[in-house]
Amino acid sequence: MDFFMKLPRTKREFALFMAIISVISVNLIAPLITCFEAGFHLYVWADALQVVPFIWLSVIVLVLLTYKPAEWMTAKLIAQEDSFNAHILANILCTVLLMSIFLTVIGTWIGSRHISMEPVRMFFYKWPRNFAISFAVEALIAQPVARFAMLKLHQKADRKI
Repeated sequence: MDFFMKLPRTKREFALFMAIISVISVNLIAPLITCFEAGFHLYVWADALQVVPFIWLSVIVLVLLTYKPAEWMTAKLIAQEDSFNAHILANILCTVLLMSIFLTVIGTWIGSRHISMEPVRMFFYKWPRNFAISFAVEALIAQPVARFAMLKLHQKADRKI
C-alpha cells in the first residue's frame, strides 16, 4: 500500500515529486557543502545561493540520466518482497551514490564558475563528505517531505472517487 500511496503514480506526479526533492536538496546541500569548503559565513551562503539555479538544472539532468542505473542497482541490493522502507532506503543510497559522484565534480565547476582538474584531483578527499551530507538530506528531509506530499495528494484524490 505504501508503494501506491507514497510514490508517484503518473508522469505529472513524478515531475512534482522530483521538483519537491530537487528544490529541497539543492537549497540545502549546495550551500552546506559550500560552507564546509569556505566557512560558515552569511556571505558564503549568499554566494552559494547565486549558483543554486544552475546546480538545480544539472541535478534535474543527472536525475533523469541516473534514474535507470539507480533502479538497476537497487534491484541488485534488495529482494522484491522486502519492505517499502528497505526499497526506499536502497534507492536513496543508489541515487545519492551516483549523483554525488557526478556533482562532486560538476557542482564544484558550477560553484567556482570555471572548469579545472581540481575537483577531479581532490575527488576522493571531498566525495565522502559530499555523499554523507547528500544522503542525510535526502533520507531525512527531502524524500520524506516528497513522500508525505504524495500521500496527501493521493488521499485527496481517493476521497473524490
